Amino acid sequence: MAENKTQKNEQSVDDFLNGVEDEQKRRDSFAVMELMKEVTGEEPAMWGDSIVGFGSYHYRYASGREGDSPLTGFSPRKQNLTLYITSGFEQYEDLLDDLGKFKTGKSCLYLKRLQDVDLDVLRELVRQSVAHMEATN
Repeated sequence: MAENKTQKNEQSVDDFLNGVEDEQKRRDSFAVMELMKEVTGEEPAMWGDSIVGFGSYHYRYASGREGDSPLTGFSPRKQNLTLYITSGFEQYEDLLDDLGKFKTGKSCLYLKRLQDVDLDVLRELVRQSVAHMEATN
C-alpha cells in the first residue's frame, strides 16, 4: 500500500511562512500559527511541503489504509488561506453563523483574509475541533 505523501518532517515552519510572497497572506499565516499554537499547546511542524500542522492523530480507513495527520493546521495556498478543521463542520453551525466571510470544503475552511473573520469565533472553532479529534481518536 502506498505511503501517505503528507508526512511530518523537519522543514522549518518559519522559513516556509517567510517564503509566502503575498505580504498580507504571510502576516495572516503567522497570526493563524500563533492562534493554533495557543489553542493546541503544540509547536507547529511542517507536514509535507506546504501544510503547517499541530499535534497528530492516527487514522485507519475500512480499506485498510492508515496513517498520521495533524489534529489541525493550515496552508497559505495561492487562492486562500486554508485551515484544516479535521472534524468537519456539521456540529459547528452556530459558530459558522458568527464567523464572518469564508467558504468550506469537507474539512477545509477557506479564508481570503483573516480580517474577514471573528478571531474569537475562529479560536473556538479550532478548539472544539481539536477537542473532538482528541476525544474520538
